[in-house]
Amino acid sequence: MKKLFGFATVLLATITLAACGNGGSKDEKASSSSDAKETKLIVGATTSPHAEILNEAKPLLKKEGVDLEVKSFTDYTLLNKLLAEKEIDANYFQHKPYFNDQVKENGYDFVDAGAVHIEPMGIYSKGIKSVDDIKEGTTVITSNSNTDWGRILTILENAGLIKLKDGVEKTTATFDDIAENKKDLKFKHDIDPGLLVPTYENEKDALVAINANFALTAGLNPEKDALMHDDDNSPYANIIAVRKGDETKPAIKKLLEVLHSDEVKKFVDDKWKGSVKIVDAK
Repeated sequence: MKKLFGFATVLLATITLAACGNGGSKDEKASSSSDAKETKLIVGATTSPHAEILNEAKPLLKKEGVDLEVKSFTDYTLLNKLLAEKEIDANYFQHKPYFNDQVKENGYDFVDAGAVHIEPMGIYSKGIKSVDDIKEGTTVITSNSNTDWGRILTILENAGLIKLKDGVEKTTATFDDIAENKKDLKFKHDIDPGLLVPTYENEKDALVAINANFALTAGLNPEKDALMHDDDNSPYANIIAVRKGDETKPAIKKLLEVLHSDEVKKFVDDKWKGSVKIVDAK
């Protein structure tokens, strides 16, 4: 009887130790469960403002079970290639017309997962102080990126300086689509986007169309410093691009939700004061 009781005591102790070793504390269990459910998401982005916005969203996504890794690039031409090669899960740097052009040109099997923000394109001048001061024959200098041309022409049309041909799709319009040119504006459109700010500094009597990301680096705000800029209804919102089929993944959906959260909107408004604006989620 004593032997039987002793065996039972040893057996009970063994079971108890095994349970402690395998189960752990409640906190450990919760941590293990959380780690198991966490999803890794790698997003490539240009340095500013895209990577900065993503880094602001990072701790918010962590709470939603998404471990966001932001890969920042100064050369935006790499980002669609990296997405196609599955080096990243998504990218965030391009507006929709540029995205459409890239998909058509390269045959990418990509999807627009959702728009995030707009960076208003501005037309600036070092020497011209208002639209009314624009003289006959003034030169308009733009980048050599044809995906921006329709956007610039639309801004000029909205300012009453030109008129495009009837029926022209404005996002793909070119300088050949100008029907009326009231100030006989001259167009120079062979400048690398990265050289637009130095061109603005040097060509004092010209109008220079500068993308917001380059304007920001020069301390220019499109709403305050530009003679004219596109409005909030512009189709040039920057999007999250993913490979086709990934747009329905929970991690991508959570990313879009967080990027439209009140916390991220406040961060963007406080930091860029209108030169970058979060658009309504669709």
